[in-house]
Order: sequence, then structure tokens, then C-alpha cells
Amino acid sequence: MSTRSYLFIEAPTWQKNRQGIRHTLPIAVQSWTYELGSLTQRLRNFYGNRVKVTVLFQGWQSPFLDERRLLKSPEHHYCLVREVMLHADNKPLILARTIIPRHTIKIAKSNLSHLGSRPLGEVIFSYPKLQRLNSNISLIQPNMWTEPAREKGNIKEAIWGRSTVYSIAQREMLVSEFFLPEILKIL
Repeated sequence: MSTRSYLFIEAPTWQKNRQGIRHTLPIAVQSWTYELGSLTQRLRNFYGNRVKVTVLFQGWQSPFLDERRLLKSPEHHYCLVREVMLHADNKPLILARTIIPRHTIKIAKSNLSHLGSRPLGEVIFSYPKLQRLNSNISLIQPNMWTEPAREKGNIKEAIWGRSTVYSIAQREMLVSEFFLPEILKIL
């Protein structure tokens, strides 16, 4: 298993979310990629309280190079890395990787470092000064996932994902979400 990720063998390759790219994505992928609100809330609107979070990894480590660049984080600065799976009714829906620098945790009064099985979206979308700064997309081939991630997510095909830099009171964090086949059935 990779030392930097429970989910990935190596860092995903992201492409800028440029104008016009939206229309090249499958309709179901567009629906989730361009959702402006909380994905957790959207799932709860469909599944109710059956939406659960399983923490796959949480710890302090140096993020992937692209992640550090997006967050303007120096190479030797550790960030809180959290990888989870959202699921409902035993169906894996989303795999997510969140990178939270120490200064962002401080501004959020440690709420972000003590989530446990609580969805991140429930916390960050409650902050009045939350801003979405930047968004990228990726198509991750099955061989890019670790074996445990492929098993947990039931990954047998390429998976679309989005990566978003959020700012809370001008402190940034990176949230990458990957849409598993079951979620694409919900429009």
C-alpha cells in the first residue's frame, strides 16, 4: 500500500475545470461534479439518515506534490489527511480524500480534526465564510486505486472525481471526491 494514501497507488492526474469541459462528461457525472451544495446533504435528501461515513485513513502526513501546490504548502509541512467512504444501504457511493493544513484546523477551532464518522460536508457547509476557490476533475482508472480501495468501493471501471479547494476565513483545504457507480444512478 502507498505510504501517502489508502486510496491511491500514486497521485491522480487532475485537469483544470475549464469552460466547456462540463459538456464532455456523462450527464450523471455532471450532476455530481457541478453540485454547489453539500454532497452529503444531497445524499441525505435521497437516503435519509442511512448515509454513513467509514474512515479509511486519518493521520498527519505530507500530501502529494499536486495537493501541496494547490494549497501552497511547503514540502515538509504535514497536513491532516483523511480518506473516507460514504455509503448507504451497503452501497459504496463516494470515496473522498481531504487535505487540511494545520492553520486551517486552528481557524476552524479543531472541528475538522475531530470529525470521527461525521461527514466533512456537515461541518464545512455550516461555516458562514466558506468559499469555493478552485475545482479540477479527473478520470481514475481501476489500476490507480489500491487493492483495498478497489474492494471497498467495488471499483471495476474508471471513476470520475472532482477536487475542490475550499477556504474557511481565508484558510484553505482540499477536498477530492470520487463518484462510485452506485451514486451515478441518483440524479
